Amino acid sequence: MNSLFSYVFLGVSLAAPIGPVNAGQIDKGIKGGFLHAWLFGLGATTADVVYMLLVYLGFVNLLQISIVKTFLWLFGFFVLVYTGIESLLSAKSHTFTGGRGSLRYSKSYLSGFLMSLLNPLSILFWIGIYGSILANTVISDNGHPLFIYSAAILLGVLLWDFTMAIFASFLRKYLTNNLLATISVISGISLILFGLYFGYQGIKLLF
Repeated sequence: MNSLFSYVFLGVSLAAPIGPVNAGQIDKGIKGGFLHAWLFGLGATTADVVYMLLVYLGFVNLLQISIVKTFLWLFGFFVLVYTGIESLLSAKSHTFTGGRGSLRYSKSYLSGFLMSLLNPLSILFWIGIYGSILANTVISDNGHPLFIYSAAILLGVLLWDFTMAIFASFLRKYLTNNLLATISVISGISLILFGLYFGYQGIKLLF
């Protein structure tokens, strides 16, 4: 049982570091409230499940091909920069103060899914850390609790996403419009900076 909780804690630890997904989730929560932030996190977790399946089924080599990695870096650059610019523009016009109808639930979910799916840092994690966890579990436990341990990691990720959604909606509810706009601008700039880093890595691989 202690081992199971350690996998849940691992999931929380992996989701907690500040990155484009957390920045995007805070931005969605500020603009649309708890449900939009939670759906964004749920979309990101869905992408995590996709990569877990790819690693489990042995598609690691495909993700390590240079042209595939280059495409992911550059497409991730496009998604992050686009999302960051959108965040800056909406902060300037204060579109998030006009109610929650301006955001679609499906768009929040899809944004989280694409941002995580096209995040090469996520790919490196699932290939490296999760691949090692799978190998170690197979060796030590004959592969029987793989599903349980994988579910425990995902539970940890979902717990962190839920916490972030509450935090983001709390900020939206209690901060002034000027502060909300400032946070949205900071979130947008951070997404653009992450995107530029992704673009730099993609160009470096390309040339």
